[in-house]
This record gives sequence, structure tokens and C-alpha cells, in this order.
Amino acid sequence: MDSTVATYLGKGWDFPPKFLKNQGEIKMISDIEDIESSLQIIITTRRGERVMRPKFGCDLTDQIFENLSATQMTIMKNRIKEAIIIYEPRIEVIKIALDTQNFLEGKFLIKIDYLIRATNTRRNIVFPYYITEATDI
Repeated sequence: MDSTVATYLGKGWDFPPKFLKNQGEIKMISDIEDIESSLQIIITTRRGERVMRPKFGCDLTDQIFENLSATQMTIMKNRIKEAIIIYEPRIEVIKIALDTQNFLEGKFLIKIDYLIRATNTRRNIVFPYYITEATDI
């Protein structure tokens, strides 16, 4: 990847932050890894969770106790797409699909097909969204 594209795709902190003991620095990520990390952060952040950016995120938690209907799935997909459009300008969303096969077990998969604007490269990411927290695994 040429340096112009890499510069445009950006570089940021890994999340959750990790510190490199030998260099005394924080671990940085860039390019596609940075985009995918950003998507994960957007999807898992509840609105209001970030004090300085209260509208950041894509809150799906209020959908947990709703009946899983076509309407509810459309609402979830629209929230995800809206949040990505606002907070991840490096990509263009092509399609968002929800795999609800394991919904009764407290999990569904979010599949995002997207285009990286700088390189015109199509990619996808499948993200597991857990309805219940994994506290006693």
C-alpha cells in the first residue's frame, strides 16, 4: 500500500489500549486493521457512554427485549448504517445483514460489506453481537 493511501486510512490507538513495554509506547494500528477496530468500537458503544461525545455509537441495547421482527431488524440495520456514515468516513457501506440464527442463545452476527473509499477496495467484517454480557465464562 502506498504511503498516500496509508496516510488517508489513518493510524490510531489499538483498543483496548495496549502498552509496549520494550518501547514504552502505546500500540498503534493502521490501515484496514484501524478501520475494522473503529467499526467494532462504533457498534459496541452505547450512545451517551462517551462523556465528551454523547451521540457517538450505535446503541442496540434497547432492542434486546423487543420481538425480533422484520421491523426491529430494519431499525437495527439503520442504526448501524447511520452510525457508520457519521463516524467512519473512510468507508462506504454497501450492505448490512443480521444473522439471527443464534438469537435465542443471546447472540447474533452483524455482517457489514463495505468499500474503502481511498482504494476502492471491497471488504467485509462479521461481528458477533452478544445480547448478554460474558461475565461468567
